[in-house]
This record gives sequence, structure tokens and C-alpha cells, in this order.
Amino acid sequence: MSCVFITCAVTGSGDTVDKSDCVPFTPEAIANDCIAAAKAGAAIAHVHVRDPITGAPSRNLEYYTEVVDRVRSSDVDVVLNLTSGMGGDLTLGSVEAPLPFAEVGTDMAGATERLEHVRKLRPEITTLDCGSMNFGEGDYVMTNTPATLQEMARQITAMGVRPEIEAFDTGHLWQAKSLVEQGHIEDPVMIQLCMGIPWGAPADVNTLMAMVNNIPDSWTFSAFSIGRMQLQYVALAAIAGGNVRVGLEDNLYLGRGDLATNAALVERAAQILGGMNIGLKSPAEVRAELQLTKHG
Repeated sequence: MSCVFITCAVTGSGDTVDKSDCVPFTPEAIANDCIAAAKAGAAIAHVHVRDPITGAPSRNLEYYTEVVDRVRSSDVDVVLNLTSGMGGDLTLGSVEAPLPFAEVGTDMAGATERLEHVRKLRPEITTLDCGSMNFGEGDYVMTNTPATLQEMARQITAMGVRPEIEAFDTGHLWQAKSLVEQGHIEDPVMIQLCMGIPWGAPADVNTLMAMVNNIPDSWTFSAFSIGRMQLQYVALAAIAGGNVRVGLEDNLYLGRGDLATNAALVERAAQILGGMNIGLKSPAEVRAELQLTKHG
């Protein structure tokens, strides 16, 4: 039987807290959902943090510390994957007056500051968004320049943490290959194909396979799509030879009108994979495959 690993992206930074009361936003709730997802079959927990009062996205070190401490002190094993995407958020003033940048929605930080929580907490994995793009509607731009990516990749590698490259479009995959060729990212290389996010790679099968067919054979990849395509991508990613990601960061529903929890999404993914005679890799197996170091 072939096996894959499931990543659960438990909360993200999108405007989802007001759309579902299942989305965790306090450090305790986020940690509890990481643990519940692991019990349901997830080998990796992908973690953002939020303001525990408002639910707004945050990169507060204290919130990350509480989440990580709670997960590590639990009796459940899971690979921790902390985002480093926060701090690359740029919102222009308007279409006619782009400067000055809008205060709401803009959070631009240097490479070292963006990695402060990774440096202190040393998860096994941290994400590296490998490019800039128009992300959704309005005047928001996800901003990751080549120079910033080179420095972040260099620092992540020096910490003994494995970067999970996040590619939202074909150019991001090209950028990722360049970082590997330049020696900023070491083998084994891990990449997440992020499909269906406006305005990156669309979630159709042709685009997915175009990206998959351009991933070096030695790399480990995972793929997901957002919204109603999330659970379909469990099967698509596995058939394409990759691993799987689900979670409330990307999708709030099990079905029409049926709000999901993170654990329920992982359980559904495990059912889909089981019906395809595909097993689940444990956290220990993922650490061995990706040569991860469990810190803390």
C-alpha cells in the first residue's frame, strides 16, 4: 500500500473567524485543533496565530510560544510547521493614489523580523512563500522579493529548520528552483502547491499537472486547493504522486451548509485516501523522509 502524509492548516490569516465559529483564534484553541487534527491522522500541523480578542491575523511571538508549548507538552506527536508568510503584506492606498500605503492591511517586515518566532521556537518546518502576487481582490499584494527570499531561505537553513516552499503559480516554482540551485535551500526539498487562490494558479487539473511535471523528481510535494475543491484535491494530489493538505485555513465546509472542524476535515481526507487504498504516514515517518529535526 502506498502512503502519503496529511498537513492540517488549522486557522490561516484570512477573514474566516466571522464566517464560522469552528475557526480557532486563541492560542489555546489553535493548539487544541493541532492536537485534534493529529489524533485524526494529520502528520503535520501548519500554524498561523491570531489576536485572541479580535481574531485578526498576528505574528505576535507570545501567541506562537503558547501554541507551540501547548502542542509540545501534549501526549500527541505532530510535526510543527509555522508560517513565515506574515510581514509581507502590502495594501496600496487606492487605484488613483497608491501612495501612501494603506495602514489597514499593510504589514511589511524585514527577513529577520519575519523569522523571529522560528528562531526562538525552532519548529521542524516553516513556510517560505516563493514569490509575490495579487492575492484576492482590492489593492492587496503578497510581497516576497527575490532578495528577501534568498535571505529568509539562508536564515531558515542556518537554524536547522526545513523550509516548506509554497508555490502559488508557475513562476514561484521557477523561483524555488533558483533558491535550491544557489544553495539557499538544502536537500531534501519540500514544496506545497497552492492552487485556486486568486490570482495565482487556477485549480484545474491541467495547471496542477503542469506544475507537478516541473517539480524535480527528488523533491517531496504536497498540493491543495481552497473552498469546495479542497476535498477533491485530496484525491487529485494523491493520484498525482503527492501529499495532502486540508484545514480551515483553506475551506470551512464538509459539504453544502455543513461547517467543518479541522479534525473532521482530516478524518474526511483519511476516508477518501483509505477508499483509494492509500495509507497515512506518521509524524515519525515524515521526519525520516524529510530529514527533520524535532526541537524543543
